[in-house]
Amino acid sequence: MLAKTKEKDVIDQLLDQIDFHGMTAEELAGENGLLKKLTSRFYSKALDAEMDEHLGYKKNDNAGDNSGNSRNGYTKKTVITDDNDTIEVQVPRDRNSTFEPVIIPKHEKRTPLFNDQIISMYSFGMTTRDIQRHLQQVYGVEVSPETISNITESVMADVREWQNRPLEKSYPILFLDALRVNSRQDGKNVNKALYVALAINWEGRKEVLGLWLADTEGAKFWMSVLTDIKNRGTEDILIACMDGLTGFPDAVKAVFPDTHIQHCIVHMIRNSTKFVSYKDLKAVCKDLKEVYSAINAESGHEALQEFGKKWNDKYPMIQASWERNWNDLTEFFNYPKDIRRAIYTTNAIESLNFSLRKVTKNKSSFPNDDSIYKIMYLAIKNASTRWTMSIKDWGLAVNQFAILFDGRVPAFN
Repeated sequence: MLAKTKEKDVIDQLLDQIDFHGMTAEELAGENGLLKKLTSRFYSKALDAEMDEHLGYKKNDNAGDNSGNSRNGYTKKTVITDDNDTIEVQVPRDRNSTFEPVIIPKHEKRTPLFNDQIISMYSFGMTTRDIQRHLQQVYGVEVSPETISNITESVMADVREWQNRPLEKSYPILFLDALRVNSRQDGKNVNKALYVALAINWEGRKEVLGLWLADTEGAKFWMSVLTDIKNRGTEDILIACMDGLTGFPDAVKAVFPDTHIQHCIVHMIRNSTKFVSYKDLKAVCKDLKEVYSAINAESGHEALQEFGKKWNDKYPMIQASWERNWNDLTEFFNYPKDIRRAIYTTNAIESLNFSLRKVTKNKSSFPNDDSIYKIMYLAIKNASTRWTMSIKDWGLAVNQFAILFDGRVPAFN
């Protein structure tokens, strides 16, 4: 707060020295106006400060004598600002040509704010052509699709860093889900599965561990995903939830032998209601809730029998599906209600799915796999800004985990 106050005081002192009275709009914000000159000076001074940091001493400081590198004048550079105007900045040079500016990188023709606008539009699912048209219509600036692609390409460095970041030592719950996307490969559209690993961490908050693209799934694929998670630092997962994915249970046991497998309730409900008439949907979901909210497996099976008596004439496949998967669902009934709620909470996986599908709906196909990773990473980044609250009654769930998984729950200070 003190730093912000000092910063505001400095800005106010500078503004107090400017006589705004009688200044025309052209003099203030025109082609050669004050605002444009201030913006130019701001970036020039920022670049000078970067050079100070790079060399390790300030301009004209004797500390630079015999240092092995020094300033070597300036290069003038014209860049586009966030309001699509142009300014001229002075970029300092060093004799060894090792200076790499950050605020306006080499070969970059736009200030970071302009790039951020393009990346923000891209992250919300706008296509390259949509962004191009928007910039033309709203700002009157022509930006080529290639330039937009180059700007969004800068996100890939963040994607790779995020994909390879260290993970927590353990997670209580892990969900694995997938959505279908089309990617161009060898000149053809290839339908691929993008798998998302969503964990609930020990604070009760959602955390996406990674993204993986696959043409097919199977035990070998899942083992590579789980091995990647383990190699990044995760040693234990208490419960893994999935939608009957081929080879997944075997892969989990091979990498995390003590992990309990749970058929995902959310996916069971989704698959069960896929072909239910809209007018029956609410009633069917209400009766299914009697099954998965039962006090134990026996009561749950009785509720399933009652569901069948009521709905089998109209939707016979629902009960049959639950019966087929009943053994995979019995794990669910081994836990108290607080842990059950954490496992089947629709907010944990469904809100993320919605965010990811929202940004792909305008994409008939992606030009390559990197473009899929870019937009999904940005969508996850946008969604995670809302993940500020832990799951309801999470503290009770942690205490129950400590009893049921003795010695596997980390100590909290």
